[in-house]
Amino acid sequence: MYAITGITGKVGGEVARNLLADGQSVRAVLRDRAKAADLAAKGCEIAIADMENAEQLAVAFSGAEGVFILPPADFDPEPGYPEAKRVIDAVTRALTTARPRRIVCLSTIGADAVHDNLLTQRTLMEQSLSAIGLPVTFLRPGWFMENALWDVASARDEGVVRSFLQPADKAFPMVATRDIGRLAADLIQQDWAGTRIVELEGPVQVSANDLAQAFTVVLGRSVRVEIVSRESWEGLFRGQGMKNPRPRIRMLDGFNEGWIDFRDHGRSAVKGKTPLLDVITALVAGEAT
Repeated sequence: MYAITGITGKVGGEVARNLLADGQSVRAVLRDRAKAADLAAKGCEIAIADMENAEQLAVAFSGAEGVFILPPADFDPEPGYPEAKRVIDAVTRALTTARPRRIVCLSTIGADAVHDNLLTQRTLMEQSLSAIGLPVTFLRPGWFMENALWDVASARDEGVVRSFLQPADKAFPMVATRDIGRLAADLIQQDWAGTRIVELEGPVQVSANDLAQAFTVVLGRSVRVEIVSRESWEGLFRGQGMKNPRPRIRMLDGFNEGWIDFRDHGRSAVKGKTPLLDVITALVAGEAT
């Protein structure tokens, strides 16, 4: 049996779907019991646990062949990442108690970055889980292609993609959540010893210009890139309600300046199969329904 956290999200849901398709038993680890019925109908066992509650998580992980850890995303963390540290502490203690045979943790490109930034939350998780003496795989995907959801409205209504990734012709490692879930489901069924890192990107790297071109094809109208100037970021993010935008700004700096990247610039990264055009097509269709 495999215990899956974050199962109601895109990646966790894909992990569960692939494991069930492989004939494996899945335990859905949920905070909200109201979401249990649909998952139970799909054949999942249900465990209720908060990601900051070590005792609940230990029960949820008990008896599992493998555990998939998907840490909650916090895009506006308090200084020092106290929210992430509470989750890390609870997850680490729970895994130490339950001692599953293997763990796959969704980390990120840039978990080994030299400068503090939003992704440092995953760095801290990697450091903690590496010390518990269990087989752990850290899956480090690139930028999610599905982040382009935020561009659908402006591309459709204005013919513009406003990009924080820049310059417009610089290609970045991106990947579809479908590929992340499939690889995670494969990895968690493997046997290995110690700690390993697996990097994942899509079939080709993607620039802002590529995103605009994909929208052009899918929408049937011309879509261009508009670069969002670095000087405007803090004001924009605070205007959106962020209290501590610096980690997010530094993450974007890391991608643009090149210090957030795969270890060998992607030469050894696993390559997913889902093309950008498929993702943009699905995002546009989803927004239209």
